[in-house]
Amino acid sequence: MSDDIPQPPFHAGPDLSPQPEPATEKVSEVVKDTVDRVGAAIDAGRKPGMPLSILSNLAREAPLGSLLVAFLLGVAIARRR
Repeated sequence: MSDDIPQPPFHAGPDLSPQPEPATEKVSEVVKDTVDRVGAAIDAGRKPGMPLSILSNLAREAPLGSLLVAFLLGVAIARRR
């Protein structure tokens, strides 16, 4: 057996790597933009004196009271439906 076996020439075939579809790219961009905007709104709401900051402080100081309020709101919303 000899190592001098002729090799076929290298042939560059078609590119088989999947290309992202334009619709998928657009949806991806919209989702990323939405996530960025929601994240920015949450960060703005967590600043001192803003509603999310107040709610998180209340929940930290009185967890059982917050749980009771959330439960009562859930019951009130469920009864309306």
